[in-house]
Amino acid sequence: MGISHELSEEDVKFRYINEAITSKGWTKDSIFMEQQVKFTDGKISLHGNIVHREKPKFADYVLYVNKATPIAIIEAKDAKHTVSYGLQQAMEYAKMLDVKFAFSSNGEGFAEHDFLTGQERCFGMDEFPTREELIERYKKEINEGNGLNEQEEAVINQPLCSGQNIFPPRYYQLNAINRTINAIAKGQNRILLVMATGTGKTYT
Repeated sequence: MGISHELSEEDVKFRYINEAITSKGWTKDSIFMEQQVKFTDGKISLHGNIVHREKPKFADYVLYVNKATPIAIIEAKDAKHTVSYGLQQAMEYAKMLDVKFAFSSNGEGFAEHDFLTGQERCFGMDEFPTREELIERYKKEINEGNGLNEQEEAVINQPLCSGQNIFPPRYYQLNAINRTINAIAKGQNRILLVMATGTGKTYT
């Protein structure tokens, strides 16, 4: 028997998605929800002499290996929509965060896009991968199926620099940090970091 199509997106998250992922071992330390992960402050638009900022972009869920390594995005939709309705949005956010697994759900099941293999699939609410399963898939599928070397695997477990006066990096700064360290772990010894003016190169 399907769920009620009257359920809102918040109902779906509270009643179904939260349970589906926490029952698979994803803890509060590895799950960040909407308002905790803001991608942008909102695009600034100019209409004549009127300037306004559009809505910021938030992900419903971002799953992390640790604070330095996001691994999956989940987008929730209300029960009136199909399981895969939010998958394109999840994929858009996954590209922004440099994340390799994108999921969407309407409370009846999950749709998944795997950026490492290019494959998509749908599965039941009780079949969401555990943290260990998803990390193992990442390790096996990365680098065109060749997996991680020892240095790359060590990088995943390396925490970000932290301190009382150090703010967490914005998503594009985190991407730059991870891509740079990953390049070093692959043996590259000449790296050029290019970022636009005002995006925090010194901080990064």
